[in-house]
Amino acid sequence: MSIQDPQAAGLAALAGLIADRTRAACLLVLLDGRAWTAGELARHAGVAASTLSEHLGKLVAGGLLAEERQGRHRYVRLADARVAQLVEDLAAQVPSAAVRRAPRSLRESSAGAAMARGRTCYDHLAGRLGIAVTDALTLRGLLRQDTGFALTDAGVEWFGTAGIALDLSSRRPLARACLDWTERRPHLAGVAGAALCRHALGAGWCVRVGSGRAVKVTADGERMLSDLLGVSGADLR
Repeated sequence: MSIQDPQAAGLAALAGLIADRTRAACLLVLLDGRAWTAGELARHAGVAASTLSEHLGKLVAGGLLAEERQGRHRYVRLADARVAQLVEDLAAQVPSAAVRRAPRSLRESSAGAAMARGRTCYDHLAGRLGIAVTDALTLRGLLRQDTGFALTDAGVEWFGTAGIALDLSSRRPLARACLDWTERRPHLAGVAGAALCRHALGAGWCVRVGSGRAVKVTADGERMLSDLLGVSGADLR
């Protein structure tokens, strides 16, 4: 394979899209699975709206973001679950020392602690919350990790009993391992992970903290996760 190979050129172009601090910040915040306005992203990244617009244009043209316009507002989101997986997998490769630098303010310290405790990773749960749920499913024989992530028959039945609908016709994997960038261990993703996260938020087991990706478990959520999976409340705080 030579440098003239079109796949090499495409890979270099993709890496170049991500290899910018402003664009990387946008991709990370969009891992919350929601659509953000260009103005919201500009404020989050700490750059001028005109500068951010240029970066978003490159990410949309490169296929990493999808955009929608409603009136005067321009909304962007990650193009699909594959992009989310790419961003999360790359983030997990960042050296721990770079991620765990000393916070510069109390607000930053609180935000970091909330993200580590529990967050959404595109459409599934991550952080200590995601790991606790994944471990509980595995311990009870509902999820296998020995040959890659796979729901057992008992696991599929458990989701039905818990009232969590699984889209078995989806082309996505039913269960997939996603390396958690704060815990450095895999948590549950795929159709099952997305269904569990959607149900947890919809049923009030978890609520979002602020406008970002962080989530926290409610009292009802602690009770349900204890009843259904034996997860300790201490593991969720």
